[in-house]
Amino acid sequence: MRRADRLFAIIQMLRREKLFRARELAEKLEVSERTIYRDMQDLVASGVPIEGEAGVGYVLRGGYDLPTLMFTPEEIEALVLGARIVRSWADCALADAAADALAKVEAVLPAELREYMNEIALFAPDNHFSEPVCVDIAELRGAIKRRFKIAFSYCNKEGRSSARIVRPLLISFFGPVWTMSGWCELRKDFRTFRLDRIIDLVVLDQRFRPEPGKTLHDFLKADGHSAAAMAAEYARQ
Repeated sequence: MRRADRLFAIIQMLRREKLFRARELAEKLEVSERTIYRDMQDLVASGVPIEGEAGVGYVLRGGYDLPTLMFTPEEIEALVLGARIVRSWADCALADAAADALAKVEAVLPAELREYMNEIALFAPDNHFSEPVCVDIAELRGAIKRRFKIAFSYCNKEGRSSARIVRPLLISFFGPVWTMSGWCELRKDFRTFRLDRIIDLVVLDQRFRPEPGKTLHDFLKADGHSAAAMAAEYARQ
């Protein structure tokens, strides 16, 4: 690893954690503790607000940010592939946002990395199969962000329909199926719904507050299962 990349990596790690000891940084970066001590001195001398000392640990004072974007080639590949998947699979609003985000990243990259970015051979084709969805996913995302209840008719795998009012909490994607998880007022419990089986969805003019036992955090820990595992199992039904 180049020294400049190592200094950048140290700042990134300090931004993610409250405290790092030199030994921990040395192990992660595969260098000696003496090298970490020198790096810390150089970072402080260059104006990075790091506090701490040898044997105690180091912290980065809040509010510090890097003045420019710096990406490794692998990070650029991850961003490009992620944005292309979003453009291919997500709703139009998110697809446009992904394209705009890539354009912003490209605008601040050095010329050689811009060229590399445009030649990345990782694609997410548009001609994929997905279960047809009548729900406006952008509208559903908005209901989740603003905490508005939604009402819809739902057809289960046996073909029976029911009217639901739900506090939407989470949208998941398990190609080719989209699901929505939330607190169902009919069942008085968390439920996961396939979007391709939802019809006549309406965002109600009823906001809900995060109540104990009915939040996304509660859903994530419900019955000891992760939301992804629960929604994935339902998507296969």
